[in-house]
Amino acid sequence: MAKICAITGKSSQMGGSYSNRTRATQFNPCGNSRKFANLQKKKIFVAELNKSFNLVISTTAIKTIQKNGAYATLKKAGII
Repeated sequence: MAKICAITGKSSQMGGSYSNRTRATQFNPCGNSRKFANLQKKKIFVAELNKSFNLVISTTAIKTIQKNGAYATLKKAGII
């Protein structure tokens, strides 16, 4: 299973770190690291369809569902 949000499409990104040693010299021993999205497994019930869905979604998508409703959000994302 891919680590990607089913609603917003968020996934991991490459990011760097910044060493305090860089402030003194031009040598930066820090490498790149992968920053993962905050994904959660949620069971969402849609009252209009009388059906529940198991999804892996980001916390931003959870807030979107609370704001706009489950049916409208899942329909816009193309899950329904």
